[in-house]
Amino acid sequence: MTDSDWYSDAAATFGDRLTAAREAAGLDAVGLATRLGVKVTTLSAWEQDVKEPRANRLQMLAGMLGVSLTWLLTGQGDGLPAPMDDTEAQTDAKAVLADLRDLRLSIAASADRLARLEKRLRQALKDSQ
Repeated sequence: MTDSDWYSDAAATFGDRLTAAREAAGLDAVGLATRLGVKVTTLSAWEQDVKEPRANRLQMLAGMLGVSLTWLLTGQGDGLPAPMDDTEAQTDAKAVLADLRDLRLSIAASADRLARLEKRLRQALKDSQ
């Protein structure tokens, strides 16, 4: 299974995708239900695949959760990234740390260059007076 279809129709249901998107958006069931104007029991039924929302609610859900309607319904399209296993997460974290270290060195070099240019400019202004 590729990263792009880890929430495919074969791997997850609409309710699974809805729950994952809600959690990724940092919302609890009460908060999302309130924003949608539905009862918590209704949202829970959607997440448990007991009931399905109407088209207008589907569109609202996709917008509020920052995923495409197609992904929410089918698992294909713009949705949540596939979860990383611990090895991938550590590799990714190490790469980010290396990038941060490189950026910090670049910023330090730029700050030094900026200071030298400022000093030259001040000297040039002083000399021209």
